[in-house]
Amino acid sequence: MKSELYEVSEKVQLLHRLRRLRRHESLRLLLRETRLSQSDLMYPIFVDHRLSTKEEVPSMPGVYRHPISGLSDEIREFAALKIPAVLLFGLPKRKDAFGSEAYAPDGVVQQAVRAVKKVAPQLTVATDVCLCQYTDHGHCGVVRDGKVENDETLALLSRTAVSHAEAGADIVGPSAMMDGQVAAIRRALDERGFDETLIMSYSAKFASGFYGPFRDAAESTPLWGDRRSYQMDPPNRREAMREIELDVEEGADIVMVKPALSYLDLIREARNRFSLPLAAYNISGEYSMIKAAGQRGWLDEKQVTLEVLTSIKRAGANIIITYFAKEAAKWLREAGQ
Repeated sequence: MKSELYEVSEKVQLLHRLRRLRRHESLRLLLRETRLSQSDLMYPIFVDHRLSTKEEVPSMPGVYRHPISGLSDEIREFAALKIPAVLLFGLPKRKDAFGSEAYAPDGVVQQAVRAVKKVAPQLTVATDVCLCQYTDHGHCGVVRDGKVENDETLALLSRTAVSHAEAGADIVGPSAMMDGQVAAIRRALDERGFDETLIMSYSAKFASGFYGPFRDAAESTPLWGDRRSYQMDPPNRREAMREIELDVEEGADIVMVKPALSYLDLIREARNRFSLPLAAYNISGEYSMIKAAGQRGWLDEKQVTLEVLTSIKRAGANIIITYFAKEAAKWLREAGQ
């Protein structure tokens, strides 16, 4: 005897059954709209001038500070995984008020660029251009009377970018959020013959609470105050688009939204409005949350990681800067993607 429910469903005629598109894995793969691959990824590396052996960052399991002498094996692993690019951050031997090791010819990043290019000349090397890791006060620019001086900082950022280009960097990434930093760096690079060096600007970089683990890794926590006078206020959408637009006008080759996961709406809006390549930084706090939950068995780390990275690409990012790059590349290779 048929149930009343069965009798009702028997009369339903559905022309559109979207579940037909999801019946089995080969169909899902065939019809997939967004495809994540190793070629989308850029891996951040911390290089520490004081170390002789690598040290794990306590708040970022699986992420290490590396000595310059220990980069070779790490870089060979990237090359084998077909990760196309790395982003270098430096920790200096000493810090001072003007962050002088940031632009020293023998500074930690300058030496790291040369070391990476020696091992893997085909690898795209990007560098972070900022002063916060190098200053004794931890701010991203020159400080006078308790204030970060915008225009005076531009000269030091430009010197830093040129020194990275001289060492062989393919991309320089100004992250200090100083007004006019892209224009100043583009002019300095061009005047010194580095007109082919790309600028990947941290265009919309927000004053986020998700940076905590990075500041542990890079030892870049401000000695006093915070960075809210130069990094963006998280509620602001229109201002983010103005920041990106100005960087485009000043000559940026690649623009960035940072962080990624809490700002997917801005990644999508930037993709819709601007034709330049778009990077998104899946930052340290986003990484550490997934790692911690995965280690406790609260979620499936692999599934969630690939879901997060796919969401960033689906939002419109061409380049995903992520500490998960090595693991994601291995998982994607295992899946045949």
